[in-house]
Parts: sequence; C-alpha cells; structure tokens
Amino acid sequence: MFVFPFEHCKLQIGCLLVILYLAFIYDRERRRFHLSGRTLYDVLLWAGVACLLLDGITAYSVNHQHLINPTVNLVLHGLFLISIDALLFLLLLYMLDATKGLPSSWGKRLLLAVPFLVNVLIVALNLNSLEYRQGKTSYYSMGTSVYTCFAMAALYILLTIAHVFRRWNSIESHKRVNIITSLLVVAGITVYQMLVPDSLVSSIGTTMLLLGAYVNQENPDMKELTRYHDEMVTGFATLIENRDSNTGGHVKRTTQYVKLLAEELNRRGFYSEILTKDYLENLLKAAPMHDIGKIAVPDAILQKPGKLTPEEFELMKLHTSKGGEIIQESFGRMGNEQYLEIASQIARYHHEKWNGKGYPEGLHRKEIPLCARIMAIADVFDAVSEDRCYRAALPLETCFEIIQEGSGQDFDPILAEIFLDLRHEVQQVKEGCVPDEHKRRDI
Repeated sequence: MFVFPFEHCKLQIGCLLVILYLAFIYDRERRRFHLSGRTLYDVLLWAGVACLLLDGITAYSVNHQHLINPTVNLVLHGLFLISIDALLFLLLLYMLDATKGLPSSWGKRLLLAVPFLVNVLIVALNLNSLEYRQGKTSYYSMGTSVYTCFAMAALYILLTIAHVFRRWNSIESHKRVNIITSLLVVAGITVYQMLVPDSLVSSIGTTMLLLGAYVNQENPDMKELTRYHDEMVTGFATLIENRDSNTGGHVKRTTQYVKLLAEELNRRGFYSEILTKDYLENLLKAAPMHDIGKIAVPDAILQKPGKLTPEEFELMKLHTSKGGEIIQESFGRMGNEQYLEIASQIARYHHEKWNGKGYPEGLHRKEIPLCARIMAIADVFDAVSEDRCYRAALPLETCFEIIQEGSGQDFDPILAEIFLDLRHEVQQVKEGCVPDEHKRRDI
C-alpha cells in the first residue's frame, strides 16, 4: 500500500503554497504600481513563510524520528516554537502601527518585546527536556518550551485583540468586523492546538493571519484605487481653483493644514467621539472640495484685482451654498454617506464664524460642524499667506497673528490654539515640505 511520504505535513505544505502564492501576488502588484519601501507587513509575511516552513519540517521530523538526528530535531522544534511567538509579536506591532498606536520611543517598543525575549531564553534553556508523545493521529512535542510558547502566544493574541477594541475608532468601519473575525479565528485555532496538541493545525492560524492582514489592510489594488480617487478629487478641485488665478497650491496646502490640525486634535483627545478613522479619512478627501461652489461664480468676480462691491460680494458668498448643493447632486450616489455629509458641510459652512457673524446661515459656536470649523482656519491662513489677485501675501508672523486675534471670534478657540501650537509644522507645509510624523515635536 502506497503511503504518502509527507502524510503528516501535507496541511503545512498546502498552507505554505497558499502563502507563497500570496507573497508572489503581493510583490507583483507592488511592482506594478511602483510602490517603493518595505513595511511591517513585508516582515510579517516572510516571518509567516518561515513559520510555515518550520511547522512542516517539524511535523515531518517528529513523526520520522528514526530518520532525523535527535539534536537536529530538538533545534528544529526550538526554532519553530520561537517562530510562532515571533510571528505573533510582529502581529501585535503590525496592528499597533496600523492604528497609529505604535510607541515612538525604542524604549517602549523594547518593553513590548520583553515577553518574546524571555520566551526565546526559556525555549533555548529547556530544549533538552522536550519530549515526543504519540497522539491518535500524530506524534507531537511537549515540555516546558512548548508550554512557554503557548503562554506567550496567548499573551500576544490577547494583547492584539484588546488593542483592536481599544483603538476601535481608529479602524475604518468596513474593516473592523473583518479584522476582529480573523483575529478570533487565529485565537480559536491556537486554543484548539493547545487542547489537542496532536492535531498540528497551527499552520491554519498562520495562514488566516497573513490572509486577513492582506485582505483588510495591504491589498495594493485597493490602495491604488484609493489613491486614484484622491488624485481625481484633488485634480478636479485644482481646476476650480485655477479659475481665480490660483495655481492649485491652495488645495494641497489647506488639505495639509486640515490634516495637521485634525490629527493633533485626535492625539490630544479632543472630539474623540467624532474623530474616528473613517471621519479623518473622509475629512481629508473632502477638504479639497471646499471651494467647489466657485464654479458657479462669474470669472469677472473671481479674478477682480480690486475690492468687491457689496453686490459682487453677495454673489461671491453664494459659492458656499452652491458648493453644498453641487456636492449633494454630484456625489449623492457614491454610497459613502459620511463623506457626502462632511464634504457638503465643509463646502457650505467653511465661512461661518464662531461668533455667528459668518455666512451663509450665521451659525455660531458648535452649531458649525467640526469639519467646517477646522477648514475655516486652514482656508483663512492660506488665503492671507499667499498672493491673491487683489493683494500681496502677508508676512507669516502676521498670518499667525490673524488666527490668534480671531480665536473666540472667527474661529473655535480650541482649534485656533492647537493650530498656533503647530506653527513649526505649518511653516513646513508653507515652505513645501510635508512634516514627518515621527519627527513631530512633543507639545
């Protein structure tokens, strides 16, 4: 009777082939879209490949002990146990990074690695006590090294799941259920492996982990589609800006100011119930459309070199209400209700003032949507700091003074204060540099 020589590791071989194919697709798509640089997912992916390879080798070696040198068998099992915990440690780092929760200091990152380093030490010191037992379907290894590996695996899985729930609002709503489901599946398979050690199903957990991260976070096709959408919106907004002799720099700079202000608000814990991951992403996609209503304003008014007459100013003010209407009519069928709401609110209300003396509706204080209050500061600062057809740019210090003087009058005082605290980063944007988040000053 023919016996398949790799009978006890065929599951691992199948999982390894799946992940190698995933790695091939991932690398091919990154090359196709010219995505440079390596990420934590690259490390996670190849750590997973190594883990699956060692899983298959040890599944074979533990069931063919008569063919394998005992010392080699021990070393292989040690490497496999370490690779499991290394993979789950990387998963924790990956989720921390994906939700902007990764500590900035290397000291804190090293603290996260302490359980893993302790596990490596215990596994190495107790390899000689490893024993091989016969189960119903397969031989398997047990001992202090295995128990330690299980304990560390459970710890890192629980920490990852807890972090996902803690940072729930920092994950896009359409990804939340998928992410937590894949983590729970990995946890369930790990528990089953602990309870039924001769099942040797840990490879399924590794495969689900890598597939889940790819589908939910790393698919280059989806990233590129999002980028195309963002560039199309920015390009359309730039065309509108060009009508009033602007170069389009206004769109890019104001969007960067909005990004700086919104992220700093979120970092400091203000409006945490509003500033979810979805809200922040939709806010940045909507910001370039704030002046879309100018498409309905005559060129003679937009490009007038002098001061507008009261009648002309009334026509100019219509760009806010017109902008809200255009967005509702043009983007109403996108299926993203939050984006539609934020974009129309920004277009309609970004000229409202904190004291109620703005337009088009004279809203005051928190009657003005948060997105419009953020946009108002970004728009005014860029307007006074750049050359316009009716006046030259003001000195940068004067521009910051305008924001300070408008605090509590024109602008939300909390937002104005934070914007002024970000003076260094704002200047970088003004000079054409995108601030590095990792080099952001502690405030």
